[in-house]
Amino acid sequence: MKINYDSEVDVLRITLKEIAIEESDEETPGIILDYDSEGNIVGIEILQASKRIDNPQAIEYQISPVVINSLTNSAA
Repeated sequence: MKINYDSEVDVLRITLKEIAIEESDEETPGIILDYDSEGNIVGIEILQASKRIDNPQAIEYQISPVVINSLTNSAA
């Protein structure tokens, strides 16, 4: 999972899974959901993020796939 803020276009992007986006829909004004070919949500874009979130520039986050796999395997 990655969370990135692009101040040039004022968009906060949450990538849940690094996979090709098949379709995107604006479910709510300013909130775009990205779907893979199976209809799973793989990303979320928040438009005009600075108007919706306090200090979106402070939000930067990334979990590497290795950490995710490690956490998933240890829970089994």
